[in-house]
Amino acid sequence: MLSSARHADVVIVGAGIAGLAAAHRLTSAGVTVLVLEAEPRVGGRMVTEDLDGFRLDRVGPLLNTSYPELRRDPALAGMPLRTFTPGVLVHSDGRHHRAGETRGVRHARSARGALTAARALASAPRTPLGGAIDQARLAAALGRLAATPPRRLLARRELPTHEALFARGLPPRTVNSFLRPLLSALLGDPELTTSSRCADLVLRGFARGRLCVPAGGAATLPEALADALPPGTVLTGARVTEASISSVTTEEHGTFTCRSLLLATGARAAAALLPGLRVPDFHPVTVLHHTAPAPPLAEPALLLDADGPGPVAHTAVMSEVDPSRAPEGRVLITSTVLGRPPAGLDRRVRTHLATLYGTSTADWELLDAHHDPEAVPAMPPPHDARRPVRLLCGLYVCGDHRDTSTVQGALFSGRRAAHAVLRDLGIQPELSPSSLSTAAA
Repeated sequence: MLSSARHADVVIVGAGIAGLAAAHRLTSAGVTVLVLEAEPRVGGRMVTEDLDGFRLDRVGPLLNTSYPELRRDPALAGMPLRTFTPGVLVHSDGRHHRAGETRGVRHARSARGALTAARALASAPRTPLGGAIDQARLAAALGRLAATPPRRLLARRELPTHEALFARGLPPRTVNSFLRPLLSALLGDPELTTSSRCADLVLRGFARGRLCVPAGGAATLPEALADALPPGTVLTGARVTEASISSVTTEEHGTFTCRSLLLATGARAAAALLPGLRVPDFHPVTVLHHTAPAPPLAEPALLLDADGPGPVAHTAVMSEVDPSRAPEGRVLITSTVLGRPPAGLDRRVRTHLATLYGTSTADWELLDAHHDPEAVPAMPPPHDARRPVRLLCGLYVCGDHRDTSTVQGALFSGRRAAHAVLRDLGIQPELSPSSLSTAAA
């Protein structure tokens, strides 16, 4: 295969985690790859800013220890993850309640396992989220999801999530006080218009693992992928103006020739280079970072609001979850607002956080607020969670908009695209197409 400074077997446009994951698979198979990134650094939306010793994510997605791609990719297998306490904390009626702690559920592989987990919760005290019977039914439902293969979840009847939740036989109290705020946080979708199949995949991951974040900030994940590539594979500050199967032209570095082109940008940027590509709707996300004199919650918990009216979807004392994100002795509170941010954002958020944490926020300092209007590609039904990544021989596209709108979906779409490229180049991928179709999301 030809290799030079101006030629690569595959040119990948976009150095987000999907493009970097694809590049890692291709270079591991001996294919020469050039990754072109318009920004001065890799990561796409997974960017972490340094501010006076604080590590602040622009859009900090929640990961799960059960994500298969975090274990499958050698570049990510050793990446340190910082986990939240099991389940979540839900604020309701002025108190915090532990909910969704999947004791034994993530190991359930049968109806018997789910029943065991249900019995384990049956003696739990009654809370505003439901009594012992309600919690046992929830544990049994999570156990069934944990034991269901993804291909079966993707074959289920598809509804908007807000409709499907009430069609599963769970008590309205459980749905409104736990499942709705949890899924809103995990899907970035406050109205829960997302396909129920995608919601089931996300709940399956929640039941099988622990919510977590990369140690040191979200940017450490794409940086780990980029560092594992051969030197010179990634070229940042390279804005692509024209792209075809055989060549890619950049504004700053001229033209590069190739045998195959993989578009790994966001959906809108991909459609600009390839007119006719579908652009989905998006869910906006705003992330705010505050510092306070003392931790308002002395545990690494994800805090949700079951009572509803405030703008904050979820919040955490991030310096308790990952101490490396704040200078020693300092406190970092990270909060997420879904949808269009309200007027007087910081004031409204502080008021809500004072209620959620049960403390005054008058002396909290806003470190940063970042709004991304296209943070999460929408997945309303009907949604194909395995949209084609091969458009034709030599032309491919990947990203969370081709799969599920999660970190797992982005990584898996990169893997699928790399395998499509390898097959067209006559190189046997490590997984067969049938194996790929059953991989978890």
